[in-house]
Amino acid sequence: MICDDNRETIRSDEELLYPGERFDDLQRNHYKIIQNPKNFCFGIDAVLLSAFTKVKKGETAIDLGTGNGILPILLEAKTQGKHFTGLEIQEEIFSMAVRSVKANHLEAKIDIVCGDIKEASSLFKPSSFQVVTSNPPYMNVHHGLKNPRLPKAIARHEILCTLEDVIREASKLLEVNGRFYIVHRPFRLVELFHLMTTYQLEPKTLQMVHPYINKEPTMVLVEGRKGGAPMITTLPPIVVYEAKGTYRPEIYELYGF
Repeated sequence: MICDDNRETIRSDEELLYPGERFDDLQRNHYKIIQNPKNFCFGIDAVLLSAFTKVKKGETAIDLGTGNGILPILLEAKTQGKHFTGLEIQEEIFSMAVRSVKANHLEAKIDIVCGDIKEASSLFKPSSFQVVTSNPPYMNVHHGLKNPRLPKAIARHEILCTLEDVIREASKLLEVNGRFYIVHRPFRLVELFHLMTTYQLEPKTLQMVHPYINKEPTMVLVEGRKGGAPMITTLPPIVVYEAKGTYRPEIYELYGF
């Protein structure tokens, strides 16, 4: 599930794989996902977001910038949601998501759509989802060096969309009292809260993620509610590693080990 060249891969449905791709076991419902270590692999942030997100029975959810479809597939496995949609602009990564859904026989529960986050509210009916999720690029154009491989650069830097684009379109897609779930970097938390309140997504729940118990947080999980009243709850922090290379027990549980 973590992108690692030494991980055991699944050998079935080989006809769905393109050169350089492999199946990795998600440890949930016997589901698997297509990964390409040179182009795109999901990380622990996606797993944490899937655990943080609540999709109730009968609800519909959309993931903005779904990559290889990891969030819709994990949420289908973990929740009682009615239907899940993933929106992805990169055709190569979109294809991976479509084939992952097919490999798991989830075509009736998950739709993958190729399209631009900036145009999401024109691709889907406004106020038509109860839940919106996003694991967007963390770095804006001023932050750090861009990866020379474009798929990874797009995943990490705001090349094709900004944080404001994600939040604006999420608000348009959500019905009143719908919930928005996002994972991001703590250094952009002020900007994140400002944009969420600007677009009527009131921050309701916050949870920091620390690599080690004595280190500063490197990720933050936030839930917002469309049209919600001002009040926020801070959950106990998540600590990822017990020691170098060893997850804490609760992280192994999130992965399904």
